[in-house]
Amino acid sequence: MSSSKRITKELNDCLTSPPPSITITLPSESNISLWHITLTAPPESIYSGGKFGLIVQFPPEYPFKPPTITFATRIYHPNITNETNGSICLSLLKTDNWKPSTKIVTVLEAIRQLLVEPQPDDPLETRIAEQYKNERKEFEKEARAYVGRYAKGPVQFGTEAGAATTGGEGQQQQQQVS
Repeated sequence: MSSSKRITKELNDCLTSPPPSITITLPSESNISLWHITLTAPPESIYSGGKFGLIVQFPPEYPFKPPTITFATRIYHPNITNETNGSICLSLLKTDNWKPSTKIVTVLEAIRQLLVEPQPDDPLETRIAEQYKNERKEFEKEARAYVGRYAKGPVQFGTEAGAATTGGEGQQQQQQVS
């Protein structure tokens, strides 16, 4: 099965059995390898009330190589870099752990779960992980502040890697999966 056929099948699977609180947008109908994801934070998480943009880029070798997924929305989290395009530390996405049988819906659900249960023993942000383990109230205060500052209102995906902004310019295909 070619990469584009697999990606199309997985998109259809996401539409048939949608993961909770996920919206998938294809910024260009001609590029099925680039997805914009809007993830509404689970109500049981410290990030409740926030909406987070994720950018999914499938490589040409998919499913034999994992997709690259970054947070377009800043987030205060031990497993996500604290910058504009936040890299995610998730064992499923590590090249050594990736299995071609892994489906994108499983990855999206794991990222959603990471908002509920951060993994401070495998951090990208050591200082935030230490704060999570040793000063939980301060961590929660800062995480809530980030939600208020960055994760309220429409998600902004920016213009890097051909991504569309929320201004509505250009052709977009949106698939609601919530």
